[in-house]
Parts: sequence; C-alpha cells; structure tokens
Amino acid sequence: MYGYILKRLAQYIPVLLGVSVIAFLLVHVLSGDPVRTMLGTGATEEQVAAVRTQLGLNDPLHIRYLDWLAGVLQGDFGTSIMSGEAVSSMIATTFPKTLWLAIGATVLSIIIGIPAGIISAVHRNTKLDYGATLFAFTGISIPNFFLGILLILLFAESFQWLPSGGFVSPLDDPVAGFKHLILPWIALGTAIASIVMRMMRSSLIEVMNEQYIETATAKGLTKDLIQNKHAIANALIPTVTVIGLNVGYLLGGTIVIEQVFAIPGFGQLTLDAVQNRDFVVLQGVLLVTAFLFTTVNFLVDLVYAYLDPRISYE
Repeated sequence: MYGYILKRLAQYIPVLLGVSVIAFLLVHVLSGDPVRTMLGTGATEEQVAAVRTQLGLNDPLHIRYLDWLAGVLQGDFGTSIMSGEAVSSMIATTFPKTLWLAIGATVLSIIIGIPAGIISAVHRNTKLDYGATLFAFTGISIPNFFLGILLILLFAESFQWLPSGGFVSPLDDPVAGFKHLILPWIALGTAIASIVMRMMRSSLIEVMNEQYIETATAKGLTKDLIQNKHAIANALIPTVTVIGLNVGYLLGGTIVIEQVFAIPGFGQLTLDAVQNRDFVVLQGVLLVTAFLFTTVNFLVDLVYAYLDPRISYE
C-alpha cells in the first residue's frame, strides 16, 4: 500500500506539469487580447504596447510559461490584470466558500443516496423500490438551478425561513452560516443523491447475483450478514467512483448555483475571469482544478483498498 501511495504521489508531477502546459497554451490561444479588454476601446496603440511590455506579453511564449511556472512553484500564481490582486489570494478567498458547498452537497448525497439505493435493491420491484426510483429520476431530471430558484421562492420568499442568498462562513457564525448553506446544499445534493442511489441500486443487485453470494447462502449464512458484510461493501466500489467524480466537479466550481444564491465562490471567480479575459486568473484556476481532481481520484483509489482488501496495489 505504501509503495502504491508513493508511486501515485510521484505521478502528480508529470500530470500537473502536463496540465499546466495545456492550461497555459489554451488560455493564451483563446483569451484574445486581454490588454484591450483591460484598457477599453479608447486606448491608444502606445498605451496598449506599454501595458503589453509591462505584463511581459511581448516575450516568447515558452519564456512566459517558464516564468509563470517558476512563480507557481513558489506559490505565486501571478497578479490579476483586471484587479491587480494576487491570484493566490483570490483563490484562497473564494475556494473555501465552494469547499463548504461541495462538502455539504456530498454528505447529503451520501446520506440519502446510499441508503435509498440499498433499500431499493433489497426490496426490488416493491413500492419502496418504485418510490426510490421515482425520486432518482425526478432528482436527475430537474436542473439544479431551477430547483434552487424553487427553493428560494418557497423557503426564502414565501415562508421566510431561510435567507435567499449570500454566504456566511460557519466558522464565523455557525447558525447563520448553515442557514445560508442549506438551500444550496439541497439544490446541489439532490441530483448527486439521485445518481448515487441509482448506481448503488444497480451495483448491489449485480453483486447479489454473483456466485460467491450464492455460495455464502448455501453455507447457511443469514441474509443480513451476507448483505452487510459481503454484498454492500463490494457494491460500494463503483458508487465511490461516482461520488469521487462528483466531488471533483463540485470542487472545480459550482458556477450556476453560486450565481443563483449570490455566493462569491470559486465558480464565480472562474466566470469573472472568462468574462474579463483575465488569463492570469484563468491559468491559476485551471491548475488548481486539475490538482483537486487528481487528489480526489487518488483518495478514491485508497477507499477501494479499504472496501476490498483483495485489491492489490503493489
């Protein structure tokens, strides 16, 4: 196991290096002329040329990449060409908000999706199964931004139980913080819970039809013991993959939900960078997102080994 962990950690370097090259090239190819965007249409050619020289945009592409990479290795992602603020500071300010959204939505999806999937599989073709399946299809079908708007109209505008938007850190004010996060968590977590439920149900049904389950039944093991000790653990493996992918997606920025609930998070930072053609911020955002996805995939692989000790990584 330790050898595997070291090997995976060593793979981080070429993966992130490759992503940094791709992110740098894509941003500089697709971003247009950020200096024109920054100065406006009334800027003269002399002003544009001066700013381009100041930002180092006249240097060869590989020199600009190496300079940026050297800064990244020291924790310096550069300075926003629009606000003049350090990109690392902007990420450090916005990412915790998205992290709170991702954690809550993931926990909610696990609490709802896995038990619902197990109940649906165990009570296959019953009213419980049909009800869980209806919930899953409904959750997948309703766009999260539309669900978010409905939640705001119902719980914020009609009943006035919860705030309609904004963000307060639960670390600063736990009560106000969780009140602001409940509706975004539900809006994000419902669709993911539906996906988790469907995956858990299909995986458990497939596992229950495996030969080793029939052998365990023939040996006289109780149904509950077979399900809890053997079937559910194996059925969780593909479900964990789905959860991991969704966690990576959430950490990468929940742009739409942050817009709906007026949360200035990582997704909002990404959107602003795209709209302003702030290529320095975009480079940092893409690199951090790639790092998050790689880290989540690594943790998912470790969970595999915990769920199924037969998996060998050596």
